[in-house]
Amino acid sequence: MGIVWQLDRGPLTFRALQSACEDVSPSLLNRRLKELRATGLVEHGSAGYRLTPLGLGLLELLRPLGAWADGWAEDIEAAPSNPPMSTPRSPRRRS
Repeated sequence: MGIVWQLDRGPLTFRALQSACEDVSPSLLNRRLKELRATGLVEHGSAGYRLTPLGLGLLELLRPLGAWADGWAEDIEAAPSNPPMSTPRSPRRRS
């Protein structure tokens, strides 16, 4: 879905997409773009890859999730760090 998020701002070339997607390997990006094109979410034109109307519809459904994730990330950063919970030991058997 990272590709869909990145294409929200408009068409991007393959290299621009690769850079925007945290330098994902070219083979993996190519595979994902093929999948997104096959499902009708993304198309390729002279300006690069862009979302289709179907892809834009999916993006609209995902926006609330993005807003939630942003708030969650802020909450995690603001929370005092807690020590990791210890794993309870199992009782020892008596012989």
